[in-house]
Amino acid sequence: MSGIIGRKIGMTSVYGADGRNVACTVIEAGPCVITQVKNEESDGYNAVQLAYGERKEKRTPQALLGHFKKADTTPKSKVVEFRDFRLEFEGGIELGKEVSVQDVFEEGDFLDVKGVSKGKGFQGVVKRHGFGGVGQATHGQHNRLRAPGSIGAASYPARVFKGMKMAGQTGNKSVKVTNLKVMKILADENLILVSGSVPGAKNSYLILEK
Repeated sequence: MSGIIGRKIGMTSVYGADGRNVACTVIEAGPCVITQVKNEESDGYNAVQLAYGERKEKRTPQALLGHFKKADTTPKSKVVEFRDFRLEFEGGIELGKEVSVQDVFEEGDFLDVKGVSKGKGFQGVVKRHGFGGVGQATHGQHNRLRAPGSIGAASYPARVFKGMKMAGQTGNKSVKVTNLKVMKILADENLILVSGSVPGAKNSYLILEK
């Protein structure tokens, strides 16, 4: 699976081939550095490790400093492994080589984007799960408008089942959005525009998979 690491910039819109205005997310994708190459003989599978984003040397563990030094690159902040990277079978994989967005994607391709959704803290069932509340608020339900209501029986099973839709932390989870179309690639600025929205806040890291 080919891919690249990127950073969410924001949203805009472009006109597609059919003349329709399409909402797009702007992602700064790469350039990434190949920091490790795995193969069947030594590791049991084919994979390429990419690194992206600058990191201060004094804030980098010694083990990682040595790892990046092998690839002859500066310390990076985000490291991701991609199995069965496409360029490996074309002879284009070398330790320390840079991978740019145009090396992996072309305009019109479809890709998946993985990121961490925005954290919204501890939320109730109305915001977290879309519960409707009491609605008409009859029969004296003055303080139960956004409450979850009954969650189960009493003496049996005498516990709360796992997976019950209740209040709790909302967001801050790994989310993947699939089949987004590549609307435009600005190779000079390492930017890729994909249709629709992607998880995460601005400047958050994203993983783009083909």
